[in-house]
Amino acid sequence: MGLLDRFRRRGRGVGSTGAIVRGSDDADQRHLQDFVRTRRGVEGFVEPRTTITDVTLLLVAHDGEWTRRRVPSVQWAHEFANRNGVPSYDAGLVGIPSRMREYNKRQKERHRDSLRSLDPEPGEPGQSSV
Repeated sequence: MGLLDRFRRRGRGVGSTGAIVRGSDDADQRHLQDFVRTRRGVEGFVEPRTTITDVTLLLVAHDGEWTRRRVPSVQWAHEFANRNGVPSYDAGLVGIPSRMREYNKRQKERHRDSLRSLDPEPGEPGQSSV
C-alpha cells in the first residue's frame, strides 16, 4: 500500500488517472436552478464526462454570463433544461457560444482596467520615486 492510497476512494468517484472525481450534489442543482431563474435567454450545453470531471451542464445567458456545474447524467441535464424551458445542446457537437468567450474577454478587460486604476502613474501623488 502506497503512502497516499488510504486517501483515495475506490470504485465510483475515481477517475482513470486515480484522481478523485467529485459528483454532483444538491447545491450544484440549486445553483443551476437559481441561474436559470435569475437570467434571461439561457441556453444549456451538456458536456460529456472526461477523465477529470463528471458530466457537466454549462448554462449561458443572453449576455454571455455563464455557469458550469456537475450533474448526475447527460439525460438528467437535458431533462433539467426541458423542465425549465431552456434549450439544451450537446457541447461536443455544437461547441460553446461565442458570446461566452466575448463575456470572458470583457470581464478580463474590466479586471485589468480596475487594477490599473489602483496603480497610480509614475509621478502622481502616492507614487514612490525610488
